[in-house]
Amino acid sequence: MSDTTNTHVLTKAIERLSEEQSLRGLFHQHRDGNPLPSGKALEEIVDLARAILFPGFYGKSSVNTQTIAYHIGVNVERLHKLLTDQILAGLCFCKTCDEVTFEEIACQRCMAADLAAKLVERLPEIRAILSTDVEAAYNGDPAADSYAEIISCYPVIKALTIYRLAHELHVLGVPLIPRILTEMAHSETGIDIHPAATIGHHFTIDHGTGVVIGATCVIGNNVKIYQGVTLGAKSFPLDENGNPIKGIPRHPILEDHVVVYANATILGRITIGEGCVVGANVWVTKDMPANTRKYNKEPIDNFDIEFDNGTGI
Repeated sequence: MSDTTNTHVLTKAIERLSEEQSLRGLFHQHRDGNPLPSGKALEEIVDLARAILFPGFYGKSSVNTQTIAYHIGVNVERLHKLLTDQILAGLCFCKTCDEVTFEEIACQRCMAADLAAKLVERLPEIRAILSTDVEAAYNGDPAADSYAEIISCYPVIKALTIYRLAHELHVLGVPLIPRILTEMAHSETGIDIHPAATIGHHFTIDHGTGVVIGATCVIGNNVKIYQGVTLGAKSFPLDENGNPIKGIPRHPILEDHVVVYANATILGRITIGEGCVVGANVWVTKDMPANTRKYNKEPIDNFDIEFDNGTGI
């Protein structure tokens, strides 16, 4: 094609791509100066958070007892700055963003800085609960040689670090950014945890690939699940216009000391009682009373598969 023809083709494509109807629901109009969420900045935030929460495993190799306060201080300041910008970007995607005045945008930046500071304030508690997750992963895997191996290698700790940060941001009311963070963890580890899910201490996922934990899941303490587990929803009611009704509890509750083995599927707002064991490849859609078991049983060479007491396979 000639240059003139190419120019005409490009012009027509631009016109069609700019049509209001084709942009419906796919275009977010920003005011001048509003930031966009940045994948690169969020990756740096994750790196900084890991260096703060697990110094010596992530970040500078020069960290020691004499320099740790300095390194954490530098990382916290950088984290707060980046997080402020990304929280502001998230606030610009709230449902009422188009109605915000320029004066309110300035207030949003102050709000973003305050929210970032609140997240930093929560880091000691996040580290404390992550330490229980490391312990659970170590105690739950006979192949693990050390906490260092768990922290450095295991996808569950990488995913939970991001989830626990994202969950705090969700609790603080930050739009969009928590979900982007947990989707980053999903891409990195194969573990998909919605930031709105509630997860107690001493939680671990063995292997991890293919795990899905829905938004309204409530998981107690000392819970262990294996790869391929889905904690999902069966269905959801529709309003009079046929649209799904949002914000209703639709995912399972797992009470304390529950074990769910590989590729099990647990659906709906049901309760898996304390001490229950859900076997591999099992489909569960009804409540399980405390200390009960549900599993498939198949003969192999005249022997039956039995599960242990939940300490491992």
